[in-house]
Amino acid sequence: MRVDSKRAPAIRGQDGDVVVEPVRDRRDRAAFLRFPYALHRHDVHWVPPWTRERREFLDRRRNPFFEHGDVELYLARRGGRVVGRIAAVHNPRHNEFHRARDGFFGLFDCVDDVDVAGRLFDAAADWLRGHGLATVLGPTDFSTNRECGLLVEGFDSPPAILMPHHPPHYRDLLTANGFTKAKDLWAWELDVAGGLPARTERVADAVLRRAGVRVRPVDLGDFAAEVALIRELYNTTWAGNWGFVPMTDREFRRLSAELRRVLRPELALVAEVAGVPVGFGLSLPDVNQALLATGDRHGRYGSPTRWPRLWRATRRITRMRVLALGVREEYRGRGVDVALTVGMVRGAQRLGYTDAEVSWTLEDNRAANRVAEYLGSTRSKTYRIYRRPLEEP
Repeated sequence: MRVDSKRAPAIRGQDGDVVVEPVRDRRDRAAFLRFPYALHRHDVHWVPPWTRERREFLDRRRNPFFEHGDVELYLARRGGRVVGRIAAVHNPRHNEFHRARDGFFGLFDCVDDVDVAGRLFDAAADWLRGHGLATVLGPTDFSTNRECGLLVEGFDSPPAILMPHHPPHYRDLLTANGFTKAKDLWAWELDVAGGLPARTERVADAVLRRAGVRVRPVDLGDFAAEVALIRELYNTTWAGNWGFVPMTDREFRRLSAELRRVLRPELALVAEVAGVPVGFGLSLPDVNQALLATGDRHGRYGSPTRWPRLWRATRRITRMRVLALGVREEYRGRGVDVALTVGMVRGAQRLGYTDAEVSWTLEDNRAANRVAEYLGSTRSKTYRIYRRPLEEP
């Protein structure tokens, strides 16, 4: 599946054993979507994604990314059997924003075979060179606004909602094929039931009392207006982050519609000063807990027989993910970020949650990491964005 009409060639091994070809029809696309379920079915920490959501994510009529981006999907087969997949991604908005010539890869899954992985990476690289790009970064699906990073530390627990999970051998497949570290993303574990450090609670209360900051939940009754507000805050407050790409109106509305199904107003907050929005915090119930509890390894959660089981499992969720936090530059350093985070933790306590993951933070984002430490969090997982040049040195 691709946006432009130019067809990519098949990449064949010299011995004809491994064949890498672009996805060309519905049968190929179905194989592309099914492969992770077969590959990871025995990994107890892998959370099968909802098949319907994955189909819609790759549907150029439904996913607003395709209004400005190009994607080529590839399958690797050995003896007719799928052994790997990859997406080559051209995101012009990223390159315009960062004044770069970066390409991306994502949706990478592969058996533990360096040669198979190499052929997939080479196919993606050839396609990206054809778009005049100089570097490939990844994995990202299809930007840092969605799932991104390769799990390199913390394999002993499931991922939080909208975070990836990978087997340890993926790291070796990338390094063996010339990829090096570009940036690490950190996840933090927070004990919600045990409460926050007393000093953190005091700072949050002082900010609310003395600095004139009001923290309120989002108004689900005026959801469209709240979405527009938070999009503006998100694009403004995250603009200086490495790898960030502003989300278009349609991209943000699409993602918000997906998240509204699980959104709890206690966990989605806006900070205001004199009625002016100055920051936001967004946490989500960790629905991955419920998905794993259904025992469904095929991602068919919406079927009539599985939906009641999922609904019951969602009522037993005990974790949340602190997904995003942003404060306008002129209000940073005043404790607004702490007040927002404490507000979300208190909301989680009212919901009966016991734990939270704070993710992700850039390894060199001192302000965000300082807040995570100030809350009493400990680092639990590391995800890595890799880089490989496309041009000869």
